[in-house]
Amino acid sequence: MTQQRSLSSLVSPKELQSALQSVKILDGSWHMPNTNRDPYKEYLEKRIVGSRFFGIDTIKDTTTDLPHMLPTPHSFADAVGKLGIDQNDHIVVYDTAGIFSACRVYWTFKVFGHHSISVLNGGLPAWEKIDGPTESGPPSPVEPKSYKVPSIDKNLIRNYEQVLSNARAIENGQGGALVIDARPYARFTGEAPEPRAGLSSGAMPGSISIAFNQLVESGKMLDDDKLRQVFESNGVDISKDIITSCGSGITASILYFALERIGAKHVAVYDGSWTEYAAQKDAIIVKKQ
Repeated sequence: MTQQRSLSSLVSPKELQSALQSVKILDGSWHMPNTNRDPYKEYLEKRIVGSRFFGIDTIKDTTTDLPHMLPTPHSFADAVGKLGIDQNDHIVVYDTAGIFSACRVYWTFKVFGHHSISVLNGGLPAWEKIDGPTESGPPSPVEPKSYKVPSIDKNLIRNYEQVLSNARAIENGQGGALVIDARPYARFTGEAPEPRAGLSSGAMPGSISIAFNQLVESGKMLDDDKLRQVFESNGVDISKDIITSCGSGITASILYFALERIGAKHVAVYDGSWTEYAAQKDAIIVKKQ
């Protein structure tokens, strides 16, 4: 199967319907822990026909307490190969929310050099609206493929040391990359608590708040012109270095995806995001109350 380069990074349900036989489909659904929803159980109950489940909370770094850090290249290649995918396949990833965790899966593949991937705009709800075929029950067995062990594109990812160094530079007036935070505004300002017990809310020095739901309307990604307006009205210069962050690296990937759509070339996701940052003793936290 050759990569479908004709598909853009964001595809409509009708575009997916036309390409069903030539792409690999992944359900990348994930839910906030407090929702008590099991995405794999929901996958078994209803999914786009022929789709496989990409477990954000299972295909991850298992050596850390942080929720879902990137897996190693070897474990990524092993997991994706077992889903019947190789590096030449074009992937379409969706979620049950519309535009949410699918963007995290999209970014994950990009980090590992797999650029032939799209997100389904509107996810499963939009697919059902056009009567796209679905199935339920245990998925039929898939023939594993050999996925070549990739290297990591370090331009697309930041770690704690890099983000702390950036925060210190900004605090000292030296400037640095712009950090855009996708968490709800009240957590960014420090007025509302974090959902994770014992974690301070607040923000990194010099960061700005663009909550991820400003980029989504009725479960669909805003069109590129509207996305541009959101970022421009918040003073974002898409030609500069940008780091996206959130609670645990999921909604930061929505910011990454949207920025990539409008032509930003220097965007990285802070993988550990606020869950890692605010737990460190030397983290610089600003409260804007």
